[in-house]
Amino acid sequence: MRRYANRNGDSGVVAYELGKHSITVRFKGGDRYLYTEDSTGADHIARMHALATEGRGLSTYISQHVCERYARKLD
Repeated sequence: MRRYANRNGDSGVVAYELGKHSITVRFKGGDRYLYTEDSTGADHIARMHALATEGRGLSTYISQHVCERYARKLD
């Protein structure tokens, strides 16, 4: 996983991994979630990819737009 840049300094996201049609996100507490195009939609995955790469706004986007629509919680 890549470390999330956290340019605003207050994100709940600490790391992410981009897949072709998915993104895995690790949050501060250590929980990891897999979001896929099937679970959230292709437009949301594309936006999450962009925010992850920018290092800004990913946690807020998840809480406002995709919430519980993850494909699965990982370990």
